[in-house]
Amino acid sequence: MLRFGASTRVFAATSTRHFHKGIDGLVQAVRGECCADPFDGSLYCFFNRRRNRMKILVWDRNGFWLLTKRLERGSFECIDLLEPWVEIDRVRLAMLLEGLDTRSARFRRNFVREVRINRREEWDDRERLAE
Repeated sequence: MLRFGASTRVFAATSTRHFHKGIDGLVQAVRGECCADPFDGSLYCFFNRRRNRMKILVWDRNGFWLLTKRLERGSFECIDLLEPWVEIDRVRLAMLLEGLDTRSARFRRNFVREVRINRREEWDDRERLAE
């Protein structure tokens, strides 16, 4: 099981890649196609043509990790969008890695996806305005 922080962003390539590329080739793909900085700690996911293999590229303080998963049967869900890269959340990545269909999955009615906590100064300002 992979665990990443809540602030980790995940990007998935919607087009397929030749899987002979190593770390350097995938870094160039991120820089050229995604126009992103591969050193920012985000995860970049790549799929092969048959969609039975996935590579995840991530920078870890002093080097790159290249994670590979090969499915023995089946394929990963196809992300068909007009853009070459799409940002997905960590939950969807976990579902993709487990082989779940994310199109039919949905959040429960009262489930809150994101909670924002205001800084202490903002609360103090609100209390002053209320007086």
